[in-house]
Amino acid sequence: MQLSLWLALAGAGVLVSFTPGAGAINTMNNSLTSGFRRTIWGILGQQAALVIHVVIVALGVGVLVASSPLAFNVIRYTGAAYLVYLGIRQFLSKPVENQDDDAALANEPAGAMFKRGFWVNLLNPKAIVFFLAFMPQFIHPEQPLLPQYVVLTATVVVIDILVMWFFFALAARSFQRFTRNARGQTVLSRIFGLLFVAVGILLALIH
Repeated sequence: MQLSLWLALAGAGVLVSFTPGAGAINTMNNSLTSGFRRTIWGILGQQAALVIHVVIVALGVGVLVASSPLAFNVIRYTGAAYLVYLGIRQFLSKPVENQDDDAALANEPAGAMFKRGFWVNLLNPKAIVFFLAFMPQFIHPEQPLLPQYVVLTATVVVIDILVMWFFFALAARSFQRFTRNARGQTVLSRIFGLLFVAVGILLALIH
């Protein structure tokens, strides 16, 4: 891939990663509830889903999903329902006592954080449609495809990890002072719960 094309890809990747969505909300929520360092597990889950989206599009399955209203809607409504479920669970979560530092935050297993991040990103058919529109601009069919897809995927994944961890997760740390008491935790849980529900509803309603 030419340097100029790669720079354009990197720029597009940065813009996409900074666009707020379910992944950003999930990352900020993880940072507040489990600590900045452990947020990486949820972010890696989101990247695993992103890689699958790229593979789906590269294999041509993405065209079938995008062109089939039934398949698209099944994934869309499943993803929306999952986000609403996460939002309700977060809204109703109980505060944790003695939150003095990252070590004292809720010790959610890394596997659970990874799986939640994975499903939050995977159950978003609009991501498949986006990659269908996004990827062809940076792929030259007359050249070997595998190296191009590897470069594209690695670039997008690395950029998204950096943005999620060092922007959204880090930004959430400024709210950690509110997690020192039960009232602050309850308020933040309800805010993030409502955000998950709102994104889920938007996913279900916006075509």
